[in-house]
Amino acid sequence: MNPYVLTALLSSLGLGTTLTFASSHWLLAWMGLEINTLAIIPLMAQHHHPRAVEATTKYFLTQAAAAAMILFASTTNAWLTGGWDMNDMSSPIASAMVIAALALKIGLAPMHLWMPEVLQGLDLLTGLILSTWQKLAPLALIVQTAQAIDPLLLTTLGLMSTLVGGWGGLNQTQLRKILAYSSIAHMGWMIIVLQYAPQLTLLALLMYIFMTSSAFLTLKASSSTKIGTLATIWSKSPILTTAAALVLLSLGGLPPLTGFMPKWLILQELAKQGLPLLATVMALAALLSLYFYLRLCYAMTLTISPHTNTFITPWRVQTTQFSFPLALSTVVALGLLPMAPAIVMLV
Repeated sequence: MNPYVLTALLSSLGLGTTLTFASSHWLLAWMGLEINTLAIIPLMAQHHHPRAVEATTKYFLTQAAAAAMILFASTTNAWLTGGWDMNDMSSPIASAMVIAALALKIGLAPMHLWMPEVLQGLDLLTGLILSTWQKLAPLALIVQTAQAIDPLLLTTLGLMSTLVGGWGGLNQTQLRKILAYSSIAHMGWMIIVLQYAPQLTLLALLMYIFMTSSAFLTLKASSSTKIGTLATIWSKSPILTTAAALVLLSLGGLPPLTGFMPKWLILQELAKQGLPLLATVMALAALLSLYFYLRLCYAMTLTISPHTNTFITPWRVQTTQFSFPLALSTVVALGLLPMAPAIVMLV
């Protein structure tokens, strides 16, 4: 893609998200979401592959439906309250429509069905943008309007997403679909604690972005899209493979890695709120996700490719890819747990 066009599209992505962050008016927030959607569509379709075009079409239709629902809900709210202010969501019908539309935008269950299919049709870097940056604006709107939304609805969305994200990834062999279900499960963790401690939602989002970025950039560096190809990367780059396996365990929430921190704090908060049963179900749902992360770790580190070479492995070619983002996100995804007390004091 032409670098000028790429710069314009990435700038538009930043503009759309910033506009939604900064607005307290529904029309401005809607405009930011639309700019975001229109900016990523050329990035998704840039490879002119039938699967990429299909994924782009599915994404556009779901995002357009969600945007139309947000517009309808905000118009209904303005009609009933006389204003477009986000903090004045006194109509329960408008609030329910808004959370349904935003859940469709970020792929919360049961509005998640587009997410694995779309991610499967994209290349890894565009998939990374879709899994991280594109979640920011809708989540900001959910955080802003959370107080007006029925707590039972938020709890149901969070619990369903965590369970669906765990169950859905169990029988997958495509790495992008596995990461899509991982994203759905992590969104569930963020939503379920939103009404009790919004700062924990933001902490979980930040940790999720670092861990997912590390996972996608590792797969990009090793050109892996299926579980079968993971078996070949140990001989090429053992250090990268070791780090990748640890990042996957961090995504699963195992101590002493960074991913344990948000899950631990969220479970602690749910227990404080007098919801031990919900905390237990969430912890058990995390085991489902942990299982398919362990499958990937097993394929990476404990198996070798059946097509073994009978000759000496050729010397490794130095990569020309820019590896600083991968190194930074990997370090953050693995080593922040000792800072948990300081982070807890901050939030």
